[in-house]
Amino acid sequence: MLVRATLERDIQWLPDVERSAAQAFAGWPALAWLAQGDVMDCAQHRAFIDAGGSWVAEDSAGRIVGFACARFEGRVLHLHEISVRHEAQGQGVGRRLLQRVVDEARLGGASELTLTTFVDVPWNAPFYLRYGFEMIEKGLLSERLRGILASEHAHGLIGRCAMRYRVGS
Repeated sequence: MLVRATLERDIQWLPDVERSAAQAFAGWPALAWLAQGDVMDCAQHRAFIDAGGSWVAEDSAGRIVGFACARFEGRVLHLHEISVRHEAQGQGVGRRLLQRVVDEARLGGASELTLTTFVDVPWNAPFYLRYGFEMIEKGLLSERLRGILASEHAHGLIGRCAMRYRVGS
């Protein structure tokens, strides 16, 4: 598997990857609606590419099986999303994409990598905890992270938390 920077020609495949990835939620009654939810459009993906914050995972046949997108906010790289095609989940694709994002955070001089995710979904917060992320207590949230969580809550995303990975030097 190859993890590389996303190219313009890749954009057309990314919404389908995200839709496929969301099928993992179909078995979670409280979150099943996400399996039919909206995905990022091509303009949103293009903005991440233009900012240098988008990577894809390609299988041996050259098919895109996952993507990650992130954006720098000062000295913090914020991971917006990792999506892995449903049939490729559980094969290390997400971990490889996450490692690429961590590497990019280091190269970019970030002090930390942040994200928001579901607390109780096994491939969400527990996955990131195993990788070395820590949950940020509500009282210690930055204004930026409070705003992201509030926006997610307003869009029906309940049971979310913010996490950080200290990148170091």
